[in-house]
Amino acid sequence: MKFKLFLILLIGIPALLFSGNSFEDCGWENCACKKNLYSLRARLQAAKVGKPPGNGRQYARDRIVDVLHQKIDFTPHFENRSLRGTATTSFAPIAKPLEKLDLDAFDLTIESVESTHKIESWDYDDKRISILFEKAIPAGEQASVTVQYSAEPEDGLFFRTEAMGYPAGDDHLWTQGEPEKHRHWFPGYDFPNERFTSEVICHVPESMIVLSNGTLISDEVTDGIRTTHWHQKKPHVNYLISVIAGHFQKLEATHGEVPLAFYTTPSEFAVAENSFRDTAKILTFLGKEIGVPYPWAKYYNVCVADFIAGGMENTSISTLTNGTLFSDTSENLRTTHRLDAHEATHQWFGDLLTCKDWSNLWLNEGFATYYTHLYDGHKTGRDEMLYGLFKDGESVTRRKDDKPIVWRGFTDPWEQFDFRAYPKGSWVLHMLRSQLGADLYRECVKTYVERHRFSNVETDDLKDVFEELSGRSFDEFFDQWVFHGGTPQLDVKYDWDAKTKKAKLTVKQTQKVTEKVLLFDFPLPVRFIDAKGKVYDRVLSIQRQTEDFSFALPAKPAIVRIDPELTVLAATKFDPPSELLFNQLENEQDMIGRLLGVRSLRKQKNKKSGDLLKKHLNNDPFHGVRIEAARTLAEHRTSGALVILKSSLNQKDARVRIEVVRAIGKFYSPESLEILQGISANEKNPEIVAAALGAIGKYPTGEVKDMLIAALERDSYRHRIANSAITAMRDQGDPVYVAPLRKHLAENQSRFSRRSLGSAFETLAYLSRDADDPVRDDVREYLASQLNHPNPEFRPAVIRAMGSLEDRRALPILQPYSTAGDADDPVVKAAGDAIKKISATGKQADEVRDLRELVTRLQREVEQLSAKQKNGSKPK
Repeated sequence: MKFKLFLILLIGIPALLFSGNSFEDCGWENCACKKNLYSLRARLQAAKVGKPPGNGRQYARDRIVDVLHQKIDFTPHFENRSLRGTATTSFAPIAKPLEKLDLDAFDLTIESVESTHKIESWDYDDKRISILFEKAIPAGEQASVTVQYSAEPEDGLFFRTEAMGYPAGDDHLWTQGEPEKHRHWFPGYDFPNERFTSEVICHVPESMIVLSNGTLISDEVTDGIRTTHWHQKKPHVNYLISVIAGHFQKLEATHGEVPLAFYTTPSEFAVAENSFRDTAKILTFLGKEIGVPYPWAKYYNVCVADFIAGGMENTSISTLTNGTLFSDTSENLRTTHRLDAHEATHQWFGDLLTCKDWSNLWLNEGFATYYTHLYDGHKTGRDEMLYGLFKDGESVTRRKDDKPIVWRGFTDPWEQFDFRAYPKGSWVLHMLRSQLGADLYRECVKTYVERHRFSNVETDDLKDVFEELSGRSFDEFFDQWVFHGGTPQLDVKYDWDAKTKKAKLTVKQTQKVTEKVLLFDFPLPVRFIDAKGKVYDRVLSIQRQTEDFSFALPAKPAIVRIDPELTVLAATKFDPPSELLFNQLENEQDMIGRLLGVRSLRKQKNKKSGDLLKKHLNNDPFHGVRIEAARTLAEHRTSGALVILKSSLNQKDARVRIEVVRAIGKFYSPESLEILQGISANEKNPEIVAAALGAIGKYPTGEVKDMLIAALERDSYRHRIANSAITAMRDQGDPVYVAPLRKHLAENQSRFSRRSLGSAFETLAYLSRDADDPVRDDVREYLASQLNHPNPEFRPAVIRAMGSLEDRRALPILQPYSTAGDADDPVVKAAGDAIKKISATGKQADEVRDLRELVTRLQREVEQLSAKQKNGSKPK
């Protein structure tokens, strides 16, 4: 899901996607990745399933029946966050007569089970419904089972209402099926290796709308109740079923004859257009690049509150976090086009073709991540695509995880939603495209899609097509990159032999070779450029741990580049002579070379490097190189570097401007504080103001207090300026902020997102730790009052804040929550952790108090001895 993560249904779990950081700055993790952003409760519940039997590896389920159709007819009750429904599963036994059918159903209340075939009995154990038929249903004979049920789902379907603290007029619900979550709100076959058509009928108050997969069959109002009927006529898998219902407004467009729409809740609609700019262009690009037209009846994007991730590619209707929305004031710091492209790509890879099981998840996520980069190249230019791949590559190669992309050792499917499926999977495709060429690669992908459309796929299906159309064996390629873990770690040395006129390269693979990580075999392009600009491209065949290569050249190279077009996923250490690096910095045709050249200046804190960094910070044609120059100057930490940064603040590109501000924020001096204060007061972009404010928390309170307190009231989209000021207050750790922050929170809760509000509560508690008892009492009582917040998902964050208060008088409040459910319940876990924290700090406080009492007693004894000595008395 999607472009990579992470919502978090629990406040306090880090999620950069919803912080002051932009989508531009966030990598694949926050644009797409669902694992890191999914609710702790959901992941803990999934873990209850336990380890797989036998050899401990996960495989696809047996398909005992062919599921033909899933129909869901339900009525949600917003006031008590529950539903009643009827689910009908139509099927036919596959190979032999069926005596018993199991349906996935988690924590539902089952009222009745009926069938087209007589049922002898049925049983339900809170995880599945087991239906025993009186007579076995013959193979191939169609049958159906209808279950009437009710539910108060804690997963799979989520309510967002005014009573829970959301804006008035924005009441809505949304569903989330991936990986296997729909079982929490309707019974059915909840695993990705089965495809079927689906149907949703939903009954809501007439002022609401209902959105779902496929084609709208009817939308009627009777006696104040709206009944909406959607039909997904082409088969897809269970987790792609989607229902979104509530108060929404929409924008509309078309892609050929395909209707497009973008929905937000009414409170967010004013900024909706900013996130709908690219959708039609993206679908046009993807249709041409993949070679297969968009396959579904419509394409809608729907933004919902507190979604679990960046987005989810439900068939014909993607769900997006409302965190992707942004105002014009942010300039180009934020964008939705990457998230949009990621989810749109999934309509082919993930929906039209779906991974057979979660070990093959990369066939969904790798394609979605890579084609987002391809769209970036189409939209903005090749350098933008390479820059994205470069950042993704670094995010992969710096990890120590040696699990392969295709891995069956997981317990919870969420373990697969990490860098291996997203950026590493993307890079596998990029390496294939680089080796085969764009045209042959496109032909292979088109064939793969056409051959397996409306079916489930595994990695060998893709590999077989590449081998068939290219004539090459890709056994080794997939073995080392997909079925084994790790990446090459290269140490490259260069030397020029003037006598023989040969360039010499030594390449060493330094990664630890194990059963899990192989010695890699791959082509490594190198490029030599002479002083006249003539290019000599060569390809090294890397097969051994250490290898030497030499190349006869007409003249000594002025530039030596390893993998200049970025075609190999490897961490490469290469330190050519400074002269070559300086030449590399001047090569306008090589953005990655310039970026690496700028980075190499981090260790050269002299005037020449400063002049070069200033030049590239202000004049380089690519924003990524300018950003790297600002970061390198921040590494220098010299007075000269600060002067350069200050003189370079007038950047038209906000992405560079904010990086200059962040770089200045790395310094600690009266000059840097003055610069940051000036930015905070005069900058018009609230995102950049927030960056400046966030950097002044390390300065003495007296110099920044008034500015931070005033910033609480500054208006900004998503209250980002105030959030940044609160972060700075926490860095200060001074109780002087308790009163203004306490007042602001009491009067402005509605201006905060749920996550930022939880963070603000934690800051309030942290600042109050050493305050006077009356202040701590007030904060403790205020936090205790928030435990009754109507949104139960808010409670763990409040409990964690009480732990940060480190007040032993909070223990009686927390104790009941520590035993209020299973050990893996988020509230129980948060309460247990808070109690441990308070108890530990309380013990330390007791020890400190005892020590103080001892010191005081000794001081008194010394004073008494001194007094006796003055009086002429001798100590006894």
